[in-house]
Amino acid sequence: MTPEVLIACMADQLTSKLPDRRLTRLPIQRWQISLQKPEIAQKLAILTNLSPIISQLLINRGMETKEQVQAFLDPESLSLPSPLEEFPDLAISLELLESAIASKEKIAICGDYDADGMTSTALLLRSLRTLGADVDYAIPSRMHEGYGINKRIVEEFEREGVKLILTVDNGISAYDAIAFARELNLKVIITDHHDIPQQLPPANAILNPKLIGESSPYRSVAGVGVAYILAVSLAQQLGQARGLIQPMLALFTLGTIADLAPLIGVNRRWVKRGLQQLPKSKLAGVQALIQVAGVGGGGESGRGGVGGEGGLLADKAIHNSHTDAINRTDAINRVSTTSNSSNPKSLKPEDIGFRLGPRINAIGRIGDPQIIIDLLTTDDMGIALEKAMQCEAINKQRQQMCEEIELEAIAIVETEFISSLQQDRVLVVVKSNWHHGVIGIVASRLVERYGVPVFIATYEDETHIRGSARGIPEFNVFAALEYCHDLLGKYGGHKAAGGFSFPAENLAALRKLLCEFANKSLELEHIKPLIKIDAQANLNEINSQLYQQLNALHPCGIDNPDPVFWTANVQVIEQKIVGKGHVKLTVAQTIDNQQFKIKAIAWRWGDYFPLPSQVDIAYKLRENNFNGNTTIELELIGVRAAKHSHLSLTSASKPSKSIFEYNQRHYTCGIYLNGELPELRIKNSEGKVLAVQPGQSNALLGTNRQDAKIVDISQPQYDGIIQAALKALESVRS
Repeated sequence: MTPEVLIACMADQLTSKLPDRRLTRLPIQRWQISLQKPEIAQKLAILTNLSPIISQLLINRGMETKEQVQAFLDPESLSLPSPLEEFPDLAISLELLESAIASKEKIAICGDYDADGMTSTALLLRSLRTLGADVDYAIPSRMHEGYGINKRIVEEFEREGVKLILTVDNGISAYDAIAFARELNLKVIITDHHDIPQQLPPANAILNPKLIGESSPYRSVAGVGVAYILAVSLAQQLGQARGLIQPMLALFTLGTIADLAPLIGVNRRWVKRGLQQLPKSKLAGVQALIQVAGVGGGGESGRGGVGGEGGLLADKAIHNSHTDAINRTDAINRVSTTSNSSNPKSLKPEDIGFRLGPRINAIGRIGDPQIIIDLLTTDDMGIALEKAMQCEAINKQRQQMCEEIELEAIAIVETEFISSLQQDRVLVVVKSNWHHGVIGIVASRLVERYGVPVFIATYEDETHIRGSARGIPEFNVFAALEYCHDLLGKYGGHKAAGGFSFPAENLAALRKLLCEFANKSLELEHIKPLIKIDAQANLNEINSQLYQQLNALHPCGIDNPDPVFWTANVQVIEQKIVGKGHVKLTVAQTIDNQQFKIKAIAWRWGDYFPLPSQVDIAYKLRENNFNGNTTIELELIGVRAAKHSHLSLTSASKPSKSIFEYNQRHYTCGIYLNGELPELRIKNSEGKVLAVQPGQSNALLGTNRQDAKIVDISQPQYDGIIQAALKALESVRS
């Protein structure tokens, strides 16, 4: 970037902060644009026979060698270690289950009411019953008991003659309940993936990827992934794996994506298989869900398209027989399903994330989880369709409840907390009569809106409060809950999300302690919604060819996000509200006197309607299939005031340094290179330097870079001095 372009960008960034009514309606965001490495990308493109843009996207995801790229693009090429080698308690878990099946001891599964927990429960029910086990299940009431196994469930299991309890997607934090079960001489296997508490419960065996090495390919599995590993390993040990893998893989895929598990390691390998198999799944419940949700039926893709609302493993040696059996059996299933050409379409993660997953999750939030267990364990298509229709109706009810609670929560924030948000750096929002089954969704929406961690809760009764938490990348929710341990009752979760309960009398103290933790964890620049951007693109580059190239990165999801592009200075030539607060628009860009137009959707952006006529946009690409026509469109996730060119200075040979006065103090300023990036530096008489890069909302301030602090340049004291420096540079260069 030349000095004059930098000056123009800086000036327009400041101009965008003037009190223009339209501009103040833009979402408050921080854009993080990945450092472009064109030389490395070009070299990688030659080595891998990929396009430079795909190479750059892979570099952004931490891959810069041919070997790394090969392992990522072809996860089947990975050589996986045996799960028995990775999970220390897997062998004893298999021994306990095999013994229970052989002696006809009753096994009981304690599941969870979210999509991960319900798919895990269904997966183990189906597999254990097929393997001859006497098995039943229970899921705690979200409304009356909250998350995880408890003493009531343990007592009920004991009365029913249960000898072995198997938790799925819960149990790692349930010390008291597990200790109680052991006092009753019940055997317990915990399968969970949540973060490890300070004291492990006294179970006979614990399977949790957080207890294995961070470099393990199994480290990223969700609860359903742990259940899948256990079920497949047991089936192989009993010599009955054939025929079980495909249905279990379908449930694994549903649960993994719906739980937002990272799509890396074995998750990427198995989800890629599962997405290919799901449309052809022999599970009646999966087919019913696909049918009711309209997935793969020729309508709009993803969240409903622009026109819609949103819608382990070849016998090599005995010591790794578990791994090899899973590979061998999966290979057989891949061949058999691929040969079925009746429906060759492969699903994408967004089909599950926005279509199938919410219909499952809605049941756990405000319905009876038995509906999902029946749906995913029945072989009767009639029953499956009936249960799928129930999911559809309850999901619509859930949507309405979310909208109402979100509006109430926003009103509370705007009235009580907005003025102290930068000081608090966290939101704690509590109100009676909210349904705690859906407040976690509202928490996510508040995070999107305000850019801070959100702890949202409602009263269970006059003396107890229960809630959900959602974080931002720089904030660890589980660590925050542990920080407040003395004030809480039950709590659990992981880095990004959690659940908790506490005595109502502790509310003020809890809010104070969470603010204290947030201020220790977060800098001021962290409390704006973060938009991570891969690369810049012009609208004439957006086409079907580019979209097809992006398929190499699929499946995308957590830790392998959909590529995000940005385009500068586009015109908004059409826009209107569609559905419940979505903005449908057409944007255009003029390149070499030719205008290029493309349609776009901005989900839930009704608050920012109408958008200014000229903006910079950040977006993902979406394929829209409607009425037999396929087009590539944009899903907007970011927008900011456009960087115009009217202040550009034409001569790059003129000086880019100046002296100026601001508030009766003298300063020097200039344009410098920081590595490959240009930087505006303003120095005062005491030797302090303010270093600002274009397009950034924060800067460094100090006498040297090592000790400099980060400051928000939208604050008036920095805003004014930067504007004065830019004017000084403009006058020198004109």
